[in-house]
Amino acid sequence: MKVSSPRAAEKDLLRKEALARRAALGGITRIEKSLSLAGHADDLPLPDAAVVAGFWPIRDEVDPRPLMDSLRQKGHRLCLPVVAEPHLVFRTLERGAELVDAGFGTMGPGPDAAAVRPQVLLMPLAGFDAAGNRIGYGKGHYDTAIAALEKTEPLLCIGLAFAVQEVDRVPAEEHDKPLTGILTEQGYRAFG
Repeated sequence: MKVSSPRAAEKDLLRKEALARRAALGGITRIEKSLSLAGHADDLPLPDAAVVAGFWPIRDEVDPRPLMDSLRQKGHRLCLPVVAEPHLVFRTLERGAELVDAGFGTMGPGPDAAAVRPQVLLMPLAGFDAAGNRIGYGKGHYDTAIAALEKTEPLLCIGLAFAVQEVDRVPAEEHDKPLTGILTEQGYRAFG
């Protein structure tokens, strides 16, 4: 990955360290911690019947699917991101729907599923700090999607991660939007 500034280089180092800590969690531990997120569903500041964008987990990410199922049971509508140009497209996730390759190893609803505008993004991330700054994976997909979605109405951005992914300070850049909150196995923390 080409690093373009001292801030980007620092962010890249923090990303690698946080991802190494995440990867060091055992498989059973990751499953247990992921399952615990669903127990905090009521703590999330979601509007009634919100359109919530989850994500399909890859590698050793926290698995949001138990949480998403809990949110569905509480009356929220779900969608998943699909990599498209110029930014992510969010397609309605229906129970039992066939999922297709959505880019970068993720799965999502196929092109026949309705595209929707989420009110809430449940976001994967590499690292986060106590001020709500996040480190993504360096591709900028969520940054671009957030900028496009916020042109029409406010958006809740909630990071989902394991507590071991917290760093002391993220060197936030001008385009970085702080998270509304973070949900880890330890519970929900609001920012700002």
